[in-house]
Amino acid sequence: MILEARDATVRYPWMGLPALDGVDLAIGEGELVAVVGPNGGGKTTLARAILGLAPLQRGAVTLAGRPLSRWRPAELAQLAALVPQREESAFSWRVEEMVSFGRYARLGPLAALSRDDRLAVDRALERCDVSALRTRRVETLSGGEWQRVRIARALAQEPRLLILDEPTASLDVGHEMELFELVARLVREGLAGLVITHHLNLAARYADRMLLLDGGRPVAAGTPAEVLRAELLSRLFRWPVSVVPLEDGAPQVVPLRPPGGGGRDYP
Repeated sequence: MILEARDATVRYPWMGLPALDGVDLAIGEGELVAVVGPNGGGKTTLARAILGLAPLQRGAVTLAGRPLSRWRPAELAQLAALVPQREESAFSWRVEEMVSFGRYARLGPLAALSRDDRLAVDRALERCDVSALRTRRVETLSGGEWQRVRIARALAQEPRLLILDEPTASLDVGHEMELFELVARLVREGLAGLVITHHLNLAARYADRMLLLDGGRPVAAGTPAEVLRAELLSRLFRWPVSVVPLEDGAPQVVPLRPPGGGGRDYP
């Protein structure tokens, strides 16, 4: 296993209840796991805990068979790469320069790029289909292009685990599908993938397994069909939904209009 979390629990000093409470998670190479749930459910805290950015109050995280506490930050950056939820560049970098920053996880901040480093950047650009953008300035990119460039930067680290936090935020449906197709392909090529997303239907179509969190606690885990159950989701999101299968069997969540024009007090 690339990642194993057991009873992972995080409590922030300013919060009365744990932000993450008793979460188990395991991901192997070639596997894509989606973490879903309502706002404030603990999804981003889980990603932070996996990377040691949110200290565990209880439980343990193991990466590639080694406890998280035994990983030095520089080593961890070579194993796991994070594409954060929000990011803007304060400088007018070219795409090639932005992607090359991923190599500093292996080089250090003052080292010069070697031939092998530049080849790694070229491979990352190609895998994310942004080679044609390499001379463009990042501020000229569309939302979908910018997301692909950020994933390319993560791939330039040559990680074994790729973590994406809300990667389709602010993207239209075409770019959402393109991005999940990209992530699915990267996982098929051998990466372990963890995607945090609000998009239940996209997660259901692409993830091998799903973890549903609410209030920091695990509510359901398993295949998309096992997790996405209408009664559970209606109660959790406080809105009536139906779950119907696509032709390929992937469950899809359909929000319903509540009887009598009700709102978030449902059920």
